Amino acid sequence: MTSAHAYPGMGQEKVKSPSTVDFIKQLPEAYPIDPIPFQDEMGRAIDFSRYKGKLLLVNMWATWCSPCVRELPALARLSEKFPTDSFQLLPISIDAEGQSLVKPFLADLGLSNFTTYYDKEQALGQVFPLDTIPATYILNTAGELIAYVRSYVDWEDERVLALVDRLLKEQVPRPPLR
Repeated sequence: MTSAHAYPGMGQEKVKSPSTVDFIKQLPEAYPIDPIPFQDEMGRAIDFSRYKGKLLLVNMWATWCSPCVRELPALARLSEKFPTDSFQLLPISIDAEGQSLVKPFLADLGLSNFTTYYDKEQALGQVFPLDTIPATYILNTAGELIAYVRSYVDWEDERVLALVDRLLKEQVPRPPLR
């Protein structure tokens, strides 16, 4: 006995499951970003120009944002999958309490070795909209915005990893034409 299908497309085909990579918006051209300072773990002011030459994944997060917290372990693992000479994860907490809240919070999550940065004054709101977090901004090796997502992303999804890998390969300098 064969099974009947009520309408075309009702068969046993595998349906591609949705991926959060579809939320990532790639810009048609790179957009320059002003060098707005944020703080490292020692409280020193730094900006994105310090990381020129690397593909940057800038993740804006806060302890009170449950989707942000859900992303943190996957982001930590993502940062280990790509070479540090060409890729840098910059998770930046916007918690107003800064380190006094964030360090123990990360330790409670089992992420005491996770490096995060701080923007408790939310100065980066001058270049990135911070009305929705988590928000992740991808900067090319010249420090220009090339992609962004203002939503939760499964950073361990194979399609996300393939996107980051492709963006890294696009950043490789090409020899000049002769």
